[in-house]
Order: sequence, then C-alpha cells, then structure tokens
Amino acid sequence: MVEGGGGYDPVKLAEAVRSLVCRGAERKYYRFRGGRWYGGIATADCVGCNLRCVFCWGWQVRDNPRGAGFWCSPEEVAERLVAIAGRRGYSQVRISGNEPTLCREHLLKVLEHLSGSGLTFILETNGILIGRDAGYARDLAKYDFVHVRVSLKGASPEEFHRLTGAAPGAFELQLRALENLLDYGVSAHPAVMLSFSEPESVERLKARLAEIDGSLVREFEEEYVFLYPHVVTQLRRHGVWPRVAYSPDSIPEELI
Repeated sequence: MVEGGGGYDPVKLAEAVRSLVCRGAERKYYRFRGGRWYGGIATADCVGCNLRCVFCWGWQVRDNPRGAGFWCSPEEVAERLVAIAGRRGYSQVRISGNEPTLCREHLLKVLEHLSGSGLTFILETNGILIGRDAGYARDLAKYDFVHVRVSLKGASPEEFHRLTGAAPGAFELQLRALENLLDYGVSAHPAVMLSFSEPESVERLKARLAEIDGSLVREFEEEYVFLYPHVVTQLRRHGVWPRVAYSPDSIPEELI
C-alpha cells in the first residue's frame, strides 16, 4: 500500500483494473502496428493502466478498460508481433499503449513464446509493480532478450503527484523498479518525462539515480509531451501545460 501526500494508490488501482483487462493468461489489446520508434518496432497496444497521467496519449482507452479492446492469448500476441517484425524487417517488438505489467502471467507467457525468435523485446512500463515486488524483476531476468524502459513520471515525488494524481510516495516505487531490475541483471534504463520539470529537480533526480547505478545517468532518456489533439484536450481538462513540448510533425529525430 502506498501512503502519504494524498492521491490514489497505484498498486490498489492496478488490482482493480487487472480484474477488467486480465482473464487467466489472456489480456485485452486494442491494436497491433508497426512504427518508426526505436528505428522501427512492432507494437502490441494493451488496455489498462494503474496511473492517470495528464499527458497520456492513450487516455481514451485507459479510461474505458471495460469497453475497449479485444482479448488475446499470449501465443496470438507473440505471433502477431513476429509477423509484423518479419514483414517490415524489424529486430524489435514491444507491448505499449497502457501498462504492460498489469497482467503478469500473460506478459511472461508472451515472452516464453518470443524466446528463440531473435527479436529484442522492449518492455515499456511505469515500473510501479516491479518496484513493489522484486520477484517481478527476477521473473523477467529469465529472458535475456528483454530490455526494460522505466518511464518516470516527472523528476520528483511532487511532480509525479501533479502529473499522475497518485500518492507522491509511489514515485519511490519507480526508482526501486530500476534498482530491482539491475539487481537481477535485467537490462534497463530510465525515460523521464521532463516537459513539466524544473532544471533543479532534474539534477536532483540524476544524483539519486547515480546512487543506484551510474549507468542510469549515462542512459538517461529525456521524454517530452507530443501535442496530439487528444493529448491537448486532456492537458486543458486538467489545467496543466508543459514547459517544453513538440507538435507531432516536428518531433526531433533524437526523440524517435
């Protein structure tokens, strides 16, 4: 349980959403696609998240877990990702869109089906559940083709609370996720939403990351808001506006 500072508990929210988007080994998804990110990657976009970020580009699906998407088995997800990667010549696949770690049994079975494919799997996660349970990092360590991108929501507990509405203490779980992953030898790096951050808080975060492991500072990824129309709608609804953001047609090459 995450306490202190007001806001919801994302661990408890994960439990509630899980009941709507996980069914045994199956999970709900809303699309499969190829794309230019990471130099080319096949993506399965899942339904359901345990955070409520004001800048979320998938909020329309996120906020309708009961009605959105369709059920997929782990085998089907793996097969569709491999097929897209094969057609487009990609070497990487991922689950994205909402929060991939909600359905643990499903995710691990997807990885089992991808074993031996020769593809790199990029796990894009907010890290809350991996930070909550080091055993999750231990399970991921069984798959040497997995790289985890932990998306930190702001550079401090205060920014995390302002951007997600969750209890500030949950920010610590994001950092603990990185620590747990590295402890078990899982390839990982932090991607930090900096659109709303002050330079001082970024420097403090980097100092904290350096205490965990110097590689987290060397591989520190800057993440910024992309102003898709539905993202702008969400930002205005919450009365929040980024200090730095980019329109979808002018995203810098280094952010792709």
